[in-house]
Amino acid sequence: MRVLVTQEDLERRVGELAAEIDRDYKDSDRLLCVGVLKGSVFFMVDLLKKLTVPLAIDFFQTSSYGASTTPGEVRIRKDVDLPVRGKDVLLIEDIVDTGHTLNTILGLLRFRGARSVRLCALLDKKEAREVEIQIDYRGFEIENLFVVGYGLDFDEHYRNLPYIAVLDGADTAAGVPSPS
Repeated sequence: MRVLVTQEDLERRVGELAAEIDRDYKDSDRLLCVGVLKGSVFFMVDLLKKLTVPLAIDFFQTSSYGASTTPGEVRIRKDVDLPVRGKDVLLIEDIVDTGHTLNTILGLLRFRGARSVRLCALLDKKEAREVEIQIDYRGFEIENLFVVGYGLDFDEHYRNLPYIAVLDGADTAAGVPSPS
């Protein structure tokens, strides 16, 4: 593995993102932070610990139906428990690549009547984008590489690394793994 984003760079950037979010939501009393499971957990926890605005926390988890799935078709494995109607929703994601799943989630939150919906993503793999997604708070733009660490996994391994690393091709020889 090769370290792509160091622990120190992650800590610095998460602090900067928290300052931006605090500034933008300073007048909001309705911020609902929704993490996309499982990959966003490490990032979300570190980010929320630095925020000073009043907030509530919830989680969302999706999966595809399998080989027959068309892009953007997702199955909700865990829906949010809290109502989103009238709330400012901040969706927190580990990585944005093709954009299909996030497009579905963002659309669903808007459909449910959120006052506002913004996206905070740790990593942006812009080269892989197939659907345009607006990232309101971006940690790092990265090349189209398979990365692990800081919540990102390969077959549920490497999530607990305190940095982001590029997984060597030898470890992914069986096929292109999914980042989360």
